[in-house]
Amino acid sequence: MLIRAGCRMQLYLPQPTPLIAMLSVHQSRHRDLMRTDALVTSPVLPFAGYRDGFGNWCTRLTAPAGAFVLSMDVVVRDTGLPDPVVPTARQTAVQDLPDETLVYLLGSRYCDTDLLSDEAWRRFGQTEPGWSRVQAVCDFVHAHLSFGYHHACATRTAAQALSEGRGVCRDFAHLAIALCRCLNIPARYCTGYLGDIGEPLPHAPGDFAAWMEVYLEGRWWVFDPRNHKPRIGRILIARGRDAADVPLTQSFGAHVMTEFEVWTDEVEADDLSRDVAR
Repeated sequence: MLIRAGCRMQLYLPQPTPLIAMLSVHQSRHRDLMRTDALVTSPVLPFAGYRDGFGNWCTRLTAPAGAFVLSMDVVVRDTGLPDPVVPTARQTAVQDLPDETLVYLLGSRYCDTDLLSDEAWRRFGQTEPGWSRVQAVCDFVHAHLSFGYHHACATRTAAQALSEGRGVCRDFAHLAIALCRCLNIPARYCTGYLGDIGEPLPHAPGDFAAWMEVYLEGRWWVFDPRNHKPRIGRILIARGRDAADVPLTQSFGAHVMTEFEVWTDEVEADDLSRDVAR
């Protein structure tokens, strides 16, 4: 299966502004790229890249005053299979966890584990450790939070999401991550493209989405408390402790987003050949 994914965002900046963009496909999917994931700017500008502490690719540039456009368009080869489900995956005791997973047990900007520990153990302490416990967390979060784009709030924490009972996909992920960490299960925040491939009509168009990965029985597994089902065609962009680590853009000055478009669609090889021919 081939998936064409990309985005176009137009910003208005009152003055030249340094900016970091995190829009490139994650290195774990580089072997699947059929088209280079080069960032395009308008006007054309020089920029430089670096890899952050979580292994994500970041692009540094200084955007000019006025209208400025960032865009990305990639084609990714995908298995066409849904996210794996392994109910027998067991939880690893904290003392046996690899060193690199321990940071994903700690509280972070939006995952305020210090406020949620008692609640986590009260609700899930009697569940079977491992996949069943993570699934119970996701079941609760999906049922407890009401989804709506109008509920978006850039400063909402996991504890606030629990209290308010509403949010967008990042809030679902933050709450599930925080509860898992309280239960000694390493959990990390993921952002990327998620289309509607395999979904029955009517369905929402493809978009950027947030989900989580948890560490069970020696590897990381995808869980999606917002969509609450295995999905096809998930394309990872970045991972971190929470959304503060992986903003799509981080500007060091005022700006207004005036246009925003995302696409993620299954395509045929013949369609790509025609694009090249044109």
